[in-house]
Amino acid sequence: MKKNFPKHALLMVITALLITVNTFAQTKTAKPLNIPFEPARWDTTMQKVEFTTYKGAKAMKILPGNKQVLLKDVTFTNGTIEFDTQPVDVTKSGFLSIYFRRQDAKESELVYLRCAKDETAQRNDAIQYAPIIHGVNLWDLMPHYQGSAPIKNEDWNHFKLVISGQQMKVYLNNMEKPVLEIPRLESNATAGGLAFDGQAYFANLVIKPNQIEWLSPQPGADLTNHDINYIRRWDVTASQFLEKGRELLREDLPTDTTKWQPIVAERRGLINLTRVYGGIENRGGGVQNKNRYVWLKTKIRCAKAQTVKMQLGFSDEVYVFINGGLIYTDKNQYPQPIRKYPDGRMDIANSTFEIPLKEGDNELVIGVSAYFYGWGIAARMMNMEGITVQQE
Repeated sequence: MKKNFPKHALLMVITALLITVNTFAQTKTAKPLNIPFEPARWDTTMQKVEFTTYKGAKAMKILPGNKQVLLKDVTFTNGTIEFDTQPVDVTKSGFLSIYFRRQDAKESELVYLRCAKDETAQRNDAIQYAPIIHGVNLWDLMPHYQGSAPIKNEDWNHFKLVISGQQMKVYLNNMEKPVLEIPRLESNATAGGLAFDGQAYFANLVIKPNQIEWLSPQPGADLTNHDINYIRRWDVTASQFLEKGRELLREDLPTDTTKWQPIVAERRGLINLTRVYGGIENRGGGVQNKNRYVWLKTKIRCAKAQTVKMQLGFSDEVYVFINGGLIYTDKNQYPQPIRKYPDGRMDIANSTFEIPLKEGDNELVIGVSAYFYGWGIAARMMNMEGITVQQE
């Protein structure tokens, strides 16, 4: 008996074949670039280095400092980047970083090691990824982009980054198992240069344009997209400035003349205020002793009066009002003792509190203040019985 091949399955097969053929063509025609660690190839105007031979390889040793060393005349979009690195002295500086798709100091992607004196101890923050947006490292807004790594303090560590469109895999020493799998690269940059920083030796840099090892350029799944409890649609004010040490009060709430614009959550329910407003570094003259803040508002419709719990991830300070009344205020300030789990970084587990809701429409307003690095919130209702929240 003849069976019809399902149309959707046929389309999936055709799409997979096209991706495979295209990737194979890219891989076949790509010409690897072997980049020597010689003075002519590197811009060292921001950070002093030594060019030397180390363990049989031509190497660059970055001297103490915290600036980047830029590769000249190379623009990277997709492909594979491989290099070797070894820290000089982890007791003085344990950060070893590579920047790619770097447009300037304000826009790039970043992967870095956090080397420790004892690399036999297991930890989840040995290697981390963060985007740089408006000059702000969003390390504190994206704690999920990290993992353990087999770092060697006394020998070469071999890095391999495979970058395809919006995805990346990172390998360290073990080329069979990635230490990081990034389902969506988060910066605004899609192409740019390369740079290194950190007190370390770097050697054997090879760039393989378009060699992506079958990695899809499309972003991977965000499983929180299926969770209707997240509040994803808000309105936001223009940013303002608040004297350091002063907290937001009821008298500071927006008025009827306040102007609003819509803002929609990114992955994992994140309202990313850094992407819209930059960070505390973007302050104009005369406001160096002030913190940037905005107001967010949304509506919660309730079939009956009830009290429900909300989870709120936030960075760095929040002031929560429901129907004009203050119900919750808190701070998540790294590296202060007041910081929340996990280690002062924004996560939906930062806080849980109760919200008294009346029957009908309720206006939820949250003041958010920047203190350190990135800033934003993620809000999630724990019970949706009889409740409707704004979506995209």
